[in-house]
Amino acid sequence: MPKQTFFHLAQDKQDTLILAAKEEFSRVPLHEASIANIIKSAGIPRGSFYQYFDDKEDLYFYLLSETSKKNTGKFLLILQENNGDLFKTFIESFRFMVSTHKDKDQANFFKNAFLNMNYKLENTLANNVYEENQKSHFENISKSIDKSMLNIENESELHHMVRVMTAVTFHNLVQMFVKDLTAKEAENSYLMQMKLLKRGFCKTEC
Repeated sequence: MPKQTFFHLAQDKQDTLILAAKEEFSRVPLHEASIANIIKSAGIPRGSFYQYFDDKEDLYFYLLSETSKKNTGKFLLILQENNGDLFKTFIESFRFMVSTHKDKDQANFFKNAFLNMNYKLENTLANNVYEENQKSHFENISKSIDKSMLNIENESELHHMVRVMTAVTFHNLVQMFVKDLTAKEAENSYLMQMKLLKRGFCKTEC
């Protein structure tokens, strides 16, 4: 996470550094990214960079964490708009993420992230939904879910159900970039998998 000195910067200076980082991480994957390119584009000395972040990984995972927060906020909003229907919410959220990640200004950043996906990357993008250290946030989401539609017996089962659905969602996002699928192709594959999950997760009237 950023050091407090980063948050003390004027907003325009924060934005300039973040934009420079996104440009570099869009150009190449994390392991090939250069701090020299980031600071040159941002117009700051190398010493200043280390006053804001420990290293390029620290900056990179901050960017992913911010993306996760936005996606999770959107997820909760969609969940409330759909009166707690978990399946409709995941499907609409997937469509939202596809449109965001395929946007020409963001596509290469997410392509590099998803094509080089590992546990830490996936965990960073998804932890605001279900990870143990985000229990309070999960509880807020849980309160908005219509559990009467679901074939579960307790909160623990709901927790694991959401983890499974989240894993399927991220797998399909990764496949979209690995196989260079169109938004429609990615959605069709995702809908088929969610349909299969729904047969097992929902009660007969769902």
